[in-house]
Amino acid sequence: MTELNDWLVGVTGITDIDLRPASSDASFRRYFRVQLGDATRIVMDAPPPQEDCRPFVEIAGFLQEMGLNGPEILHADLERGFLLISDLGQRQYLDELSANPASADRLYEDAIRALTTLHSKGADFHSKLPDYGEALLGFEMSLFHDWLCERHLGLKFSADDERQWTECCQIVVRSALAQPAVFVHRDYHSRNLMLAAQSNPGILDFQDAVVGPLTYDLVSLLKDCYIRWPAERVRAWAMDFHAALDPEAKMGLGSASFLRCFHLMGVQRHLKAAGIFARLLHRDGKPGYMKDVPRTLQYIVDVGRQYPEIQFLATLIEERCLPALEGQT
Repeated sequence: MTELNDWLVGVTGITDIDLRPASSDASFRRYFRVQLGDATRIVMDAPPPQEDCRPFVEIAGFLQEMGLNGPEILHADLERGFLLISDLGQRQYLDELSANPASADRLYEDAIRALTTLHSKGADFHSKLPDYGEALLGFEMSLFHDWLCERHLGLKFSADDERQWTECCQIVVRSALAQPAVFVHRDYHSRNLMLAAQSNPGILDFQDAVVGPLTYDLVSLLKDCYIRWPAERVRAWAMDFHAALDPEAKMGLGSASFLRCFHLMGVQRHLKAAGIFARLLHRDGKPGYMKDVPRTLQYIVDVGRQYPEIQFLATLIEERCLPALEGQT
C-alpha cells in the first residue's frame, strides 16, 4: 500500500491522500476511491504477476472513441499495475434494480442502446481483439465439469455421461460460432454497469473483450447471474434488441433462430459462470459467489425444456447438481 500511495503522491502532487475501498472483484485487482480536490477518482492496483493492465487501458480507449461511458485513464504505471481513472459512480445497476425494480425497463433500454453502439462502432476495433473461438468457448464450459461437478460436488461422469456432455457442448459451440461476430465485452451484467446521470450506463470490467457471438453480451445482461427476471420479460427485451438490429447485422437471423442462439449462448455463459464461482471458492478462497450458482444453473434447466438437444445438461443439473447444492450455498 505504501508503494501505491507514494505513486499517487507523485502523479497528483497531493500529499494528503485517503484511500478507501471502492469495490470487491473476483480477480486479484483491488479498487480504491480517493478524493482529489473537488473530484473523486478510482485507483486500481492490479499486481503484475497475476494481472495485466494493458488490455484495460487499451479497451478503455476504444470505449471512449465509441462515445460510450467508460473510465478515462488519467495516469498509468503498467509495470507496477497502478492506474488512476475517472470515477463512474458508486451505484451498480444491481443496487438500483434490487431497490427499485420499476426502473428495469429504463435501465435495460439504456444498456441495450449502449450494447448496440458497442457492436456497431466496435467493428473498427475487431483486428485488435482476440477471437472468442471454439477452444475458448469449450474450455469455459469445462470449468463447470471440472470445478463444480467434480471438485465441488464430487459427481462422477460415466462414459455415456461424458459422451452426452461432449455432444451438448458441441451443439452450443456450433450455435455460438454461427452467429454474426461483434465486439464482445464478455462480462456485461448488473455488477459491471454503473448508474449514471448522463450517458447511462457507466461500463466497467471490460478488459477481457473479444470478437465473438452477437448474443453473448445480451444474454449476460438479461439472464444475469445476480438478478433474475420473468422469462416473458427477458424475451421482450431480447426481441427489442433484435428488432433494432440493422438488417445486415442480423445476417438472416429471424426471431426463432435468434432466440435459439440467445438461449444456447446462455447455456455456455451459465456453465462457465457456475464453474468460475466454484473455482473462486476452491482455488482463490472466495466463497461469496457460490450463493449465485443455483440461480445461474436454473437458467439452463429452463432452456432444456425448450430445446431437447441440451436436455442432458438440464437433467444433470436438475436431478444431480441442484439437489447436491442444497444446504451448501
